[in-house]
Amino acid sequence: MPLRLNHFIGTLIGQCLYLTKSDSRAVVSKNIQLCFPKFNLEQQQILIKKSLIESGKSLSESGFIWFRNFDDNAKYITKKIGIEYLKSDKTVILLVPHFGCWELVARMVSLSEPVVFMYKALKNKQQNALLLSKREQGDLFMASANKKGIIKLQRAINNKQLIAILPDQDPGEVGSILAPFFSQNTRTMTLLARLARKNNAQVVMAWAKRLPIAKGYELNLKPVKILSDTNTLEDDVSLMNKAIEDLVITQPEQYLWNYKRFKSVVKY
Repeated sequence: MPLRLNHFIGTLIGQCLYLTKSDSRAVVSKNIQLCFPKFNLEQQQILIKKSLIESGKSLSESGFIWFRNFDDNAKYITKKIGIEYLKSDKTVILLVPHFGCWELVARMVSLSEPVVFMYKALKNKQQNALLLSKREQGDLFMASANKKGIIKLQRAINNKQLIAILPDQDPGEVGSILAPFFSQNTRTMTLLARLARKNNAQVVMAWAKRLPIAKGYELNLKPVKILSDTNTLEDDVSLMNKAIEDLVITQPEQYLWNYKRFKSVVKY
């Protein structure tokens, strides 16, 4: 299926989610109301609709990415910005927000350097095995979001390998603190900040921006400062959230708003 047709189907999915009283629309609406309170009702509705359309594309393009090989995926990357930041004398940790096509980031980075990505295992063992078989190929390795996975990440760092973490989901009370994100004091993972400080690492934010009219994707890598001058975990995590927030506001519709990001502090 060509990418244009794939994204057309994703657009239809998103429009259906918007026009019906779907759970996704309810969650997206709540998140956008919380994060963009200065938007009037019309502006919020426009962003809600755009966000659901991008969510539809994210869903439809998953198969487009998973069931093609890495080199074929690479054909749809029209531009690479900051790829040189993957190589450094210091340890490099990739901060990968749920923005644009994050599934593509892992594959494209692994074509340049071996990398270990942390992921949350699915409860269904068969589905999880299928997911791993599509993700863990070539120089892309996966580490589960548990103690065993954390050990694997640190071992990779010791072996001078890249690691990558998607830190913008609610991990529960264990391994998290409350930190501001879009002015909401929300539960946030501390692992990336702790590993960065422990290993004096350079944190590089990585994302694949989805281009309009199915023209492909733009791969971006940008160093960000998340290690605070105060040397406190709270300030480190706050800086991390601010870096993600600064990216999100550039194209807010491409962020994962249909996830209950603030479930620890608000009721959905």
